[in-house]
Amino acid sequence: MNKPETFAVPNITAQDMDAERLVTYPTEAFLSKDYVEAEKRLLWPKIWQMVERESDLPNPGDWLTYNVAEESIIVLRKDDGTLKAFHNVCPHRGRQLVSVPDFLPSATSAHKTPVHDVRGSNRKNFICGFHGWTFNLEGENTYILDPQDWGNKLTPEMTCLSEVQVDTWQGYIYINMDPDAPSLKDWMGRAGEILSHFDLAGMQYKWRQWAIYECNWKTAIEAFLEPYHVAGTHTQLLAYGDYYALSKQYGLHSVSSYDTRDSKFQMSESAGTTRAGKGDDPRVSTYELIRENYETVNYSASTETLVNAASRLKDELPETATPQECIAHWIKSAKADDAARGVIWPEVPPEIKKEGGLAWGLFPNQNILHGETFALCYRVRPYGDDPNKCVFESYALERFPEGEAPETQWVYAEPTGENWGAVLAQDFSNMEFVQKGMKSSGFRGPLPNPHQEQKVINLHRNLAEFMEGRGAPSLIGNRTQLD
Repeated sequence: MNKPETFAVPNITAQDMDAERLVTYPTEAFLSKDYVEAEKRLLWPKIWQMVERESDLPNPGDWLTYNVAEESIIVLRKDDGTLKAFHNVCPHRGRQLVSVPDFLPSATSAHKTPVHDVRGSNRKNFICGFHGWTFNLEGENTYILDPQDWGNKLTPEMTCLSEVQVDTWQGYIYINMDPDAPSLKDWMGRAGEILSHFDLAGMQYKWRQWAIYECNWKTAIEAFLEPYHVAGTHTQLLAYGDYYALSKQYGLHSVSSYDTRDSKFQMSESAGTTRAGKGDDPRVSTYELIRENYETVNYSASTETLVNAASRLKDELPETATPQECIAHWIKSAKADDAARGVIWPEVPPEIKKEGGLAWGLFPNQNILHGETFALCYRVRPYGDDPNKCVFESYALERFPEGEAPETQWVYAEPTGENWGAVLAQDFSNMEFVQKGMKSSGFRGPLPNPHQEQKVINLHRNLAEFMEGRGAPSLIGNRTQLD
């Protein structure tokens, strides 16, 4: 049993990825408890990570908690409308200011149901439940019992809360625990510029669900970073469309787009989320493709308006209509239908739509599949110290008429087709067994597709930069082959 011959380098480069060179990487990042401990020190305190949507903190005094690894963060809306974030810990003896239970209850827990986060409203201050130390919404200490016992040597810097960077992008709230981290704008880079054209800030939750799942957080997010698995996992979708894909690194982040195996069939529509189905009559196949995707992905990754507009293609276009004509008519009709109900699409330049592709992997633990009026998103987090479990979250965003967005909250949902839809249930059916399979002594290491799974490779390339080189991908082959 021979492992692939690798060419030892500290880490692969962006140029290696653009050249689509063959790589592999070790399984330590998925399986090692030592790696989990290193993530707590090297990764999670150093990165910009999404907490929630701004709509979750609409009013002054609104607040919520966000937990990742061993860290717990309080994010709040101040009286002036700005956001503030602090470590959820009293500087006196280390008690959490807000008691945040584990995600799942244990035998000794006071709570009996899964807890996604803790939140509230009308907050004026935070009072430690241990000794009553009190803090205002600026994080300043406003009360200490018997300060003279310290000889009046306690300073504001010693007794205030530990602040965390907080910023917003496209309706999302992000935090970074590193005071020396780059700005969120710089962190998002070109990916942020492209996605901003789709005005995610103008969308609202349609639904949001979460679960504790039996795999590492990287195993989970990788299942949604590439469409290469569609032919093997979502076989029912092959009747409606081809799912060949390309992927490309954008520094920390990466994008996947639909592609064609034969360049002579390439057309601009193959790059975005809207495309023609396969079949003799594109009027029919386009509708069948969009309907199947929408209904089996928990009524997301599209909208009812788009499905209804596609259903009329056969009546509104002649039999001679080309796939390009079907796409153009479909989008024009859906856009007009939405405008009539008060939903206005953002004007996305064609070159941005093409570059924007199908879905973005935002380092390290987000994935956003986007359109002008919808987004299907995923986020994953580690679960305690267990490398074989994760907190898995998925949510749908949509553009609604004023005042018509549904009221939503995070719903704990066991990973079944009934709860998540057929397609997501099929993805769940893989994730646990990928995690188990990587433990096999017969597994020689991943062989990711350099064209279609580059987003997965890029995840590990960037993880290695934060993790002091641990888990870095290696080039496969000898020096002659690589040159």
